[in-house]
Amino acid sequence: MKPIRTKRLILRNWEERDRDLFFRINSDDRVMEFFPFRRDRAASDALFDRLRAGIAERGYGFAAVEIIATGECIGFVGIADTSLEPFLLAGTVEVGWRLAPEFWGHGYVAEAARAWLAFGFEEIGLAEIVSFAVFDNRRSTAVMERIGMRADPPGDFDHPNIPDTHPQLKRHVLYRLSRETWRKQEQAAT
Repeated sequence: MKPIRTKRLILRNWEERDRDLFFRINSDDRVMEFFPFRRDRAASDALFDRLRAGIAERGYGFAAVEIIATGECIGFVGIADTSLEPFLLAGTVEVGWRLAPEFWGHGYVAEAARAWLAFGFEEIGLAEIVSFAVFDNRRSTAVMERIGMRADPPGDFDHPNIPDTHPQLKRHVLYRLSRETWRKQEQAAT
């Protein structure tokens, strides 16, 4: 992928130097609060390799976020193909993120997500981008709202990949943003 620059960030493919940070965020209890598992090093490395290869192949995905001023990788933000039939059909693209906790609260996710929305709508020509989270994950839904997405309560669903051993994590809220709505929001902001 060609790196995407924002005011403070570079969104780029994963590099070997990011592997330790990737493992840390995927095994951190605070970061993974709304997931039913933590990844051990082998599982984290396997996901790292899959994401890096997928980004190289498609030109987008859950990509590394680097702070321009420091060169430090802080986590990931990106758009990715998703399919959770029958709730999200094949061809659906989601925007998602995961940052190390010390970088929360600085607006990095919203800044990077806005850049990915622009990429998805302008470069790829997507008609819609979605996002979803556990129903009480207020940090994530606040970001969704901040970047212009709107809740779609009829689309809320019980995530089919969450085991019954974690009933508190099953219910997910769905947010959507169409290209037309995004364009109107962008025009209003200028």
